[in-house]
Amino acid sequence: MPNDDRTKIIARRTPESAAMVASVKRAMTMTSILNRLTFDDATEIRTVFSDLIGAPVDDSFSLIPPFYTTGGEHIRIGRNVFINQNCTLYDLGGIDIGDDVMIGPNVSLITSSHPIEPSRRRDGVIAKPIVIGKNVWIAAGVTIIGGVTVGENAVVAAGSVVTKNVPADTLVAGNPARVIRSIAA
Repeated sequence: MPNDDRTKIIARRTPESAAMVASVKRAMTMTSILNRLTFDDATEIRTVFSDLIGAPVDDSFSLIPPFYTTGGEHIRIGRNVFINQNCTLYDLGGIDIGDDVMIGPNVSLITSSHPIEPSRRRDGVIAKPIVIGKNVWIAAGVTIIGGVTVGENAVVAAGSVVTKNVPADTLVAGNPARVIRSIAA
């Protein structure tokens, strides 16, 4: 399995994999509580989400349930962040969301994967971080994979699959996403 300073590798049947499974179980319990709340329960949503990620979120944070994650403790949320309904954050590799970010419905931020080779596919999990810069808009139905940084002020168009870094101040779209044009900040 490839490794660089941003890659986390967790082999099966290790203390690290047991900790990962425990984290998933904890997240499943906490997200089931979160997902019983409604948009009008904004204060309680912030409280439960803060417990899920292990850090307080700003009063400007807004999330519309349902929401799904594999752990939660590897998510960092900036100020004035909005996460629409039915989003999934697989955060084993770490997800850093900057200030003033808007995330549309049905967005998936997926930091983890498995080896491609069939004989090694069940050997463990490979995870790389996702970084979302300040003032980014991620539109509906976007998927961003581990190892990607989305630059400040960028827009990721609806339905895009982001496999490579997104430059600041650009609009990207497609599968795989590519730069469509520069945008004014």
